[in-house]
Amino acid sequence: MSIYAIGDIHGQSAMLDEALDRIERDGGRDARIVFLGDYTDRGPDSRGVLDRLSTGLAEGRNWAPIKGNHDRMFERFLDSGQVHDARIASGKGWLHPALGGQRTLGSYGEVFLHPDNGGRDTLLSYEVDLSDADRSDDIAAAAREAVPRAHLRFLRDLPLMHREDGLLFVHAGLRPGVPVEEQDEEDLLWIREGFLEEDHDFGPLVVHGHTALHYPQAYRTRVNLDGGAGYGRELVPAVFEDGAAWLLTRVGRQALVP
Repeated sequence: MSIYAIGDIHGQSAMLDEALDRIERDGGRDARIVFLGDYTDRGPDSRGVLDRLSTGLAEGRNWAPIKGNHDRMFERFLDSGQVHDARIASGKGWLHPALGGQRTLGSYGEVFLHPDNGGRDTLLSYEVDLSDADRSDDIAAAAREAVPRAHLRFLRDLPLMHREDGLLFVHAGLRPGVPVEEQDEEDLLWIREGFLEEDHDFGPLVVHGHTALHYPQAYRTRVNLDGGAGYGRELVPAVFEDGAAWLLTRVGRQALVP
């Protein structure tokens, strides 16, 4: 059985369409696809990405999306206006340009009350941090009106991992020494230190994203499919088949080996 996977998309809807087209050409319309999370933020069209994925699931496509840390930040912002996460050491909030929440809301045509001009303006017009409580509360209230309920349901329903056919798909990684079924949500969404530098064998091959590379890379016990689409680099899907892995490039399959 062939299983396809797509790493961090980060609002790049055109790249997502190209990745899905490559998969369909390789494995057909009914190909099994696992999505590794981080559908939103940084790129120009998070709304388009969530439309594509939520609609595909509603249509019964053979897709298995899991949750990324950016998806949870967007979900929490819509639910409660929360902009800060303890795992962000810099203290920057989701509405800081470095995190990309502004671009996500901008894809919904979102607006905010800009304190310098006293009027309403497009959120994307200003590269400033909007994470302070007064502004973020107002923006969250407006966002709840702008974001379709289907998108919020999609975010809320995302599982934290997916296991299938000798593969374990997770957004960020796992904590070595902790059984898979006892892994902490924070690690599944955020871990780097303690996972990336370890060559720990969890049993199944771990397929993850979260840590942006310049191109997807295979290691002995894991594969990182985050090739940096959130920073404008190519979104390259992979296929896993009979214990081997390939990237689906512009010119066809490319062996993905350590």
